[in-house]
Amino acid sequence: MIDVQNLTHRYGSLVALDGLSFRVEPGEIFGLLGPNGAGKSTTVRILTGMMKPTTGRARVAGFDVLAEPLAVKQRIGYVPESGALYDALTPEEYLHFIALLYHLDDRVAAARADELLQVLDLDDVRAKRMIEFSKGMKQKVLIAASLIHAPDVLILDEPLNGLDANVALVVKELLRGLAAQGRTVLFCSHILDVVERICSRMLILDKGQKVVEGTALEIVRVTGRETLEDAFAALTDARDAGRVAAEVLRALSRSSERA
Repeated sequence: MIDVQNLTHRYGSLVALDGLSFRVEPGEIFGLLGPNGAGKSTTVRILTGMMKPTTGRARVAGFDVLAEPLAVKQRIGYVPESGALYDALTPEEYLHFIALLYHLDDRVAAARADELLQVLDLDDVRAKRMIEFSKGMKQKVLIAASLIHAPDVLILDEPLNGLDANVALVVKELLRGLAAQGRTVLFCSHILDVVERICSRMLILDKGQKVVEGTALEIVRVTGRETLEDAFAALTDARDAGRVAAEVLRALSRSSERA
């Protein structure tokens, strides 16, 4: 469970979050959407205990993120947007290291690591140093590391970045299965069609404030648009994509004529 109440955060004079409130129940996959600079990353940093809010409160898995940050971290799995790995380690070594941090039994940790490495197509490279890995391969290791301790809450920031289509499908089915087990999933992404397909509800942030919250169908109906993409653009004052594309094409055409 995630419970956020009147969360506000300021970077000097910049208000990154302005009175944000929402709740995610066990068994939900909840989408957090918004344009760049909307406040998504700030929200995630607060919920994972990496940053203190200016005001407001948040509880994750039943624990206050300010008063009990260690208890929160013990119960969450986190995939950052751009995570850093120990490149000198192999995937197997890295998962063993993460398991030690969570004080997992060696046999349990080894069994879970084997399963995750196989499911995420990493079994063939489990003994290779990760310095040789592509972004997508490193992302798969981060996903495996977020799951090895069977967390109650998963917080995912652009988790599908760099993944090939087959593994992305596996991850999406895995998230649905985890939600069916009663786990809570917070899914942050810019990819609207993915969020629409896997999230039961979603919240759109803009300029640090909640603009709308509900199912994809509810959000489309509220805005009077035909698609979630159109609703998102209307709610966040996005520039008209067709007009912007036409302006770029005209500029390219003029450049070609001058050449």
